[in-house]
Amino acid sequence: MRSSWFLAGLAMVVGASAQTADTGTAHKAAATALLNSNNKGAANLACPATIGAVSTANSPAGPGAAKGPGPGAAKGKGPAGPPPKEQWYAEGGQVFDNLYMLTTKVNSAWAVKTSAGIILIDTLFGYAAQDSIIDEMKKNGLDVADIKYIIVSHAHGDHDGAVKILQDMTNAKVIMGPKDWELAAREANPPRKDIEATDGQKLTLGDTTITIYITPGHTAGTLSVLVPVKDHGQPHMAMEWGGTALSGGTTKEMLESYISNARRIKDISAGVGADVIIGNHTEYNDALTRLAQTKARKGNDPNPWIVGKGEVEKYLTVVEECAKSWLAIGAGRP
Repeated sequence: MRSSWFLAGLAMVVGASAQTADTGTAHKAAATALLNSNNKGAANLACPATIGAVSTANSPAGPGAAKGPGPGAAKGKGPAGPPPKEQWYAEGGQVFDNLYMLTTKVNSAWAVKTSAGIILIDTLFGYAAQDSIIDEMKKNGLDVADIKYIIVSHAHGDHDGAVKILQDMTNAKVIMGPKDWELAAREANPPRKDIEATDGQKLTLGDTTITIYITPGHTAGTLSVLVPVKDHGQPHMAMEWGGTALSGGTTKEMLESYISNARRIKDISAGVGADVIIGNHTEYNDALTRLAQTKARKGNDPNPWIVGKGEVEKYLTVVEECAKSWLAIGAGRP
């Protein structure tokens, strides 16, 4: 009898402890405990910057990002004009046998080379289209005319800004989440609507199949992808979590979706052995440093993008804990 009473009391204590731990501070601490160069930038954009009476968030930094030109300028149009090139330009380059990073100082797009053409993931701001996509592709032996599909992670100007430009130059079909097509339709110069993504969609072009998942949270139609890559002929799997930044204005519904989808993509990534992290903001995993290391790589030096399955799991755990932190804050548990 005494034993039963003790066990019941212990269960109450454990339950109370678990409930107390479900606070914004505790979840941010859980994320912080996992931080390294593979994920600390993601945490910076997903976790609360401060926790208190009014919790604050960071936002994507750098020229033309959160404080950049308005919607017209993001498409390369409008009176504001683009920022000076030296403020945003960064050289891209090849990171795997079949994957090329097309980048600015803040945002990244990815060209996946297949046996039947190119799949482009994101398009940067419109003002970066010529220098960072078209010219960089040519510099790396790729032809923009070979782009067959464009996958847009989400309909914000720093990711879909050059979609219309590339549509007008090529016959590429654009794939976007259904809800984000609605966002894109409200832009000043909207892209032509092509394909609504479906969850778990397999996009096959030649010898390559990319898997697309609808992962709402950052936007209602955010897409995350798994991309098969090769390093000196050896196969690996790259994971991109398509929308990362959160704020005090992110709704409870979107936070809950973000959390469940981060957990789901973590399970899916583990199941397919994903061991590479790519992103659409260079800050997320110190991508510009990683690119420089790739360019300096010699012979059999390890590829700095191959971080291992455990690091992919850790990355998605970090953003999940950050979202849980915001959710607890919103529920009055800072």
